[in-house]
Amino acid sequence: MVLSQRFFARRAILVCSWLCMLLLLSSLKLSAGETYTSPEDAGTLFKIQGEYLGVIEAWGGNWGAQVIATSDKTVEVHLLEGGLPGEGFEDRDPTRKFTASMDAASEKATSKDDTVSIIIKPDTLGVFRLDGKLLGTLTKVIRESSTLGAKCPEGSKVLFAENEENTFADGKIVEGGLLSVGCTSSELLSDHTLHIEFRTPFQPSDSGQGRGNSGVYVQGRYEVQVLDSFGLRGENNECGGIYTIATPKVNMCYPPLSWQTYDIVFQAAKYTPAGQKMTNARITVRHNGILIHDDVELPKGTPGKDPESEKPGALYLQDHGNPVAFRNIWVNTNPNSSRPTPSVSGPKPQPTLNTQPFIE
Repeated sequence: MVLSQRFFARRAILVCSWLCMLLLLSSLKLSAGETYTSPEDAGTLFKIQGEYLGVIEAWGGNWGAQVIATSDKTVEVHLLEGGLPGEGFEDRDPTRKFTASMDAASEKATSKDDTVSIIIKPDTLGVFRLDGKLLGTLTKVIRESSTLGAKCPEGSKVLFAENEENTFADGKIVEGGLLSVGCTSSELLSDHTLHIEFRTPFQPSDSGQGRGNSGVYVQGRYEVQVLDSFGLRGENNECGGIYTIATPKVNMCYPPLSWQTYDIVFQAAKYTPAGQKMTNARITVRHNGILIHDDVELPKGTPGKDPESEKPGALYLQDHGNPVAFRNIWVNTNPNSSRPTPSVSGPKPQPTLNTQPFIE
């Protein structure tokens, strides 16, 4: 009798512990911040965040800045010597970093350290000496992937096109024609190239894996992470990372609500007739037109979906609870194809010396 009572008491404690954990997780989910899928609804904070480019002569030339929303009232400012990631800035960590407070009434954010002050408005970022002298003005830029809108070449197959083609039988259509998360293609794939476009939401009060999280699972087995990791270092669990396996060469993640691209060349793992793996899968990835993985060997599958297999596999777009959207998805299974043909894009934004006074 005593043993039975102890057994049931322990089970009761275990059940209570699980219930407490579920309640905690529920409260965390309920406390998550606002999520925006439209710039028009995102307010002044969204106008402030983003990328800036210009010249600070006193600091030796070209500088970029990434302004990242970290709450509904604060932004983190990364000043980047040389330009922006993939276009002049070559480090993983910012050259200088500030935390700025947002004043919604005046539509600006301000910060300072021991040597300079920063003032950010929706279109400009001013860097000042502490005596008020302007050192330089950076202008907001909107970068666009060189493969954005790339057309499906002859001999390739469209998996999803807005209001035209949808091979994802379980795919939910949102916002009048975009593909939502949590769906699997009916097309099964071995060696192939893939073009896919995605957009992460704006979640200023969320962070880490709770911010624009999804994943592009090649063959349903190897995840190229999708995440709003704008302004982060670029790890294997951030945007462009091959989850648990490989870190991108550069963090090419654009600001939230920007349309971004992955162009992927994939070689499937090869197996003997008996089902024993002979060679590992390999992958090359371009994020927003920039090479971030070059013929990387994949020694294993990544967690979250299907195990490795000798059979062809479907493309899976992960549902991680955030409203990530996809469009313009196509594949080429021709073994002689190298990579999707980029669309013609305009010139890259170039830093220029802003000679106009910074007006507060």
